[in-house]
Amino acid sequence: MTLRAQQTSNDYGIVVEPLSGEVIAWRGDEMIARSSRARVMYETRLPPVVYFPAEDIQAELEPALDHKTFCPFKGTAFYSHVRCGGETLENGAWNYPKALPEGQAVDGCYAFMPGVATRIEHQGAAIEALPTGNISGPVVDWLLREAWLAKSPEDLLAALGDKLVEDGIAVCRMSILIWSLHPMIAGQNCIWFRGKDEVTSRYPSYDILESPVFRESPFQHVADGLGGVRQKLDTNPDEFNFPIMDDLKEQGVTDYVAMPLPFSDGRINVLTLASDDPNGFTTANLGLIFECSALISRLFEVFALTSNATSLLETYLGKRTGARVLGGKIRRGDGDVIDAAILFCDLRHSTRLETELGREAYVTQLNRFFEVTTEIVNAHEGEVLKFIGDAVLAIFPASAGHEAACRNAVESATEIVAKLKAPDPETDDIPMDCAIGVAFGEVTYGNVGSRERLDFTVIGSAANIAARLGEHGKAAGYPVVATSEVARASGFQVESLGAVDLHNVKDPVTACALTVSG
Repeated sequence: MTLRAQQTSNDYGIVVEPLSGEVIAWRGDEMIARSSRARVMYETRLPPVVYFPAEDIQAELEPALDHKTFCPFKGTAFYSHVRCGGETLENGAWNYPKALPEGQAVDGCYAFMPGVATRIEHQGAAIEALPTGNISGPVVDWLLREAWLAKSPEDLLAALGDKLVEDGIAVCRMSILIWSLHPMIAGQNCIWFRGKDEVTSRYPSYDILESPVFRESPFQHVADGLGGVRQKLDTNPDEFNFPIMDDLKEQGVTDYVAMPLPFSDGRINVLTLASDDPNGFTTANLGLIFECSALISRLFEVFALTSNATSLLETYLGKRTGARVLGGKIRRGDGDVIDAAILFCDLRHSTRLETELGREAYVTQLNRFFEVTTEIVNAHEGEVLKFIGDAVLAIFPASAGHEAACRNAVESATEIVAKLKAPDPETDDIPMDCAIGVAFGEVTYGNVGSRERLDFTVIGSAANIAARLGEHGKAAGYPVVATSEVARASGFQVESLGAVDLHNVKDPVTACALTVSG
């Protein structure tokens, strides 16, 4: 099929033809290239590009060492600044010093970026462009009509792989790396193999970014904005020295592509494809994927946005509260009246600690205080609602009953005190004291605030009493103080404090101090 026919069909193609006679490139009135050996590259749905042999470039070229781009057909493009007429045009020309087979006809030649050459004349006339067509076919139809029905990134990757195979594309392995917005997880890496029912998903931590496995991988190259990777394992095995290529070759892979999948926020995610066909990917097959990559990227971005929204809400609001907000509890006044045990934990001696330790070391210990508290609360069916300076407000809903909520809250309180007092001797952590108050009652669990700035919290006397009991315990020397109602329900050994007058609480509160072992 000729390229003229390909331009109006679904087949992607590249054809390079010599231009007979003289070809001149001008920038204004200044000649920047002149050759009788120029070539023109016709690529599907792109304007023709004229390439000049390096020795026929009359403008001065200065290598731009920090700029490269990638084409899965022609290879990695290296750029040069173009100096002419007293001006410097940054990254104004490119060439392919290690061209892939489809681009080898322009080996040793340079092309100018659009706008650098204000006109290119071939025997006194402009270069004729070929007609363009529209991309179509089963894969495109599926992407437009059915792909959105996938329920997860794993489902989408598996369906895409199966559809490509069904359309005759010799892909045996695909993977995608999607970056996340999560305090502990760097991203999600899904891997699909032809003929296997399941897609493998990994969730690497940020430590992976410093590991040789990542730093010496195509993922790092593409994610850093250095362009994609195309490695035909029998053609250009030395251009990219990635260790994974040896593993893939042993698995029968003949051709490998890693291409950027940019999301709308600018983050560069990565899609990789491997072929086990003896001839690797054809230009038409790879062209189809390349032209569909923007749509593929948007489909995966939908899952990423949902995942990021969930993880951000869970990180900043907690799992239970985050789910409520994501489920539509977003208006001022939205909320529920529930029965719950409320725990208020305040770190003691914060001012002295900051003075003695210094700001950086103090913040490290403060984060440890928050982490210990959060882990223990979560382990006892509770949820941290907020960090308030150097204090923590947590809730234990009575969904499993009054006694269970009180017991979980008190167990959490005693474990927090014990763990903070006895840090791991293998670390630089220091013993810390805290004051905890626990109360039970009916609270409103929902949104309060201004019209434009809301806070999902608990409102009710139980929250106020818990905070005031913590203050009383701090003054009286008790690490955990609870209302007698909570103390009785928890079943813990207690010391009765009788009726206690609390600041800003109308009536005295019958309270108990809890015994903390360790």
